[in-house]
Amino acid sequence: MVASQVGASILAEGGNAIDAAVATGFALAVTLPQAGNLGGGGFMLIYLADENRTVAIDYREMAPSAATKDMFLNAQGEVDAGKARFSIQSSGVPGTVAGLVHVQEKYGNLSLKKVMAPAIKLARSGIRVTVALSESLSSHRRLLQSNAGAKQYFFKKDGADYAVGDVLKQRDLAASLKRISAQGAEGFYQGKTAELFLAQMERTGGLITQADLDNYAVVERSPICGDYRDHRVCAMPPPSSGGIHLVQMLNILEGWDLKGLGHNSADYIHRLVESMRRAYADRSQYLGDADFFPVPVETLINKDYGRVLRDKIDLDHASRSADIGPGLKRTPESTETTHFSVWDDWGNVVSNTYTLNFSYGSGIAVMGSGFLLNNEMDDFSARPGSPNGFGLVGGVANSIEAGKRPLSSMTPTIVFDPQGKPLLVTGSPGGSTIITVVLQLILNVLEFDMGIAEASAASRIHHQWLPDDVYYESGISPDTLRKLREMGHLVSDGAAVLGSTQSIQSNGKGVLFGATDSRAHGAGVAIQP
Repeated sequence: MVASQVGASILAEGGNAIDAAVATGFALAVTLPQAGNLGGGGFMLIYLADENRTVAIDYREMAPSAATKDMFLNAQGEVDAGKARFSIQSSGVPGTVAGLVHVQEKYGNLSLKKVMAPAIKLARSGIRVTVALSESLSSHRRLLQSNAGAKQYFFKKDGADYAVGDVLKQRDLAASLKRISAQGAEGFYQGKTAELFLAQMERTGGLITQADLDNYAVVERSPICGDYRDHRVCAMPPPSSGGIHLVQMLNILEGWDLKGLGHNSADYIHRLVESMRRAYADRSQYLGDADFFPVPVETLINKDYGRVLRDKIDLDHASRSADIGPGLKRTPESTETTHFSVWDDWGNVVSNTYTLNFSYGSGIAVMGSGFLLNNEMDDFSARPGSPNGFGLVGGVANSIEAGKRPLSSMTPTIVFDPQGKPLLVTGSPGGSTIITVVLQLILNVLEFDMGIAEASAASRIHHQWLPDDVYYESGISPDTLRKLREMGHLVSDGAAVLGSTQSIQSNGKGVLFGATDSRAHGAGVAIQP
């Protein structure tokens, strides 16, 4: 909530949605160390009202130049999960700082120094430890205390946990933020912070070099857009799989009267699951960094392809994932991401999702800098056909290559009304569940006429092809679950918690409604004073 208030205060000082988003992003690096970050990366979708244009900002991490296809395989050719997820080599070249600075300097109204000032103050003066932060640090004690830097930054001098109400000061982080404020991206990728970063790499066998830091680049891409009935839906292109599969699933589902089936009825959920099953099967084969692999984007989001997939779905019986492969002709991710949405008085809209991957990334802090390293290299396919930390299976398209960006499920999204004006901005953390969570929130609004608070609170389900299980939240009726099992679905034994959307909705008459997901502890909606 503190970071949201920072963003609102920047709006009140004349900043636009981009300024507020950048201020929020840097503030979250202080207040939400498990996911807010300087050492990670992400995606941002921006709607520029004056230009009536939507741009996708890719600041995903990149594999260092020394990365190799087999770097996480052991002598037996199996994936070494510990090395892929919790070693210094699991870190990709961070993109967060470059991304936030890029959009602020190109699209913001205020100076970088002004939008970063609140984050620097929070880090230097300290933040009150909340219940959520105290519990998060305590539950990750083993990971964080195994690294000297993380132990120093997130526990008391005697190694004790921070209790609720304690003040957590992050002076090294404040210094790192101050260098960025004064020097822009160079204050992170060169100079003192880079020296500290590279020293950490050299001490512990990391791969990232000064050349890797120098070569990091933010990429502006065209968003993936598709029409769902009379609304336009835009989301991130590769290396995010979110936009393609969101549009793909909407294309499949568009052919049915979903509202007539009833929200979260067995027949409705059956159609959701079968659509998800086919999209995630395609994800395993065809998705990767489009700068390195020819992703068949136009085919995957084509309505005719959606119709082909829809026609193959048995409306009375569940498919088996073992029988469902990628639908096209074959050719020879942690839940502790964070998302925020911003909408300003000029009509500019920002949807931003960024992450360290797992909670606290690799758990390795750069000594002297105050920030943690990501473990995004695990989002590559260390061995085609082997699942990553979120159970997602990938293929050659997402294999490790120097300079490549790992595939992601992050799905910052903007939905436009029939007149082409923004109607809804949303996104979610949740690893592999992100795409399906965003899908259901959009359907709740567009198909079932829910307000954004109701749409955010409604119970969700998730399916991702493999493993062949349907996950569900409490609130799905026992009768519905029984019918799904009778149809042949492999329904999980217990309820899950799926995602945490942060959304803003327009009523089309200049009134905005914000909703923070009740599943998120410590999140909140902040309004410009």
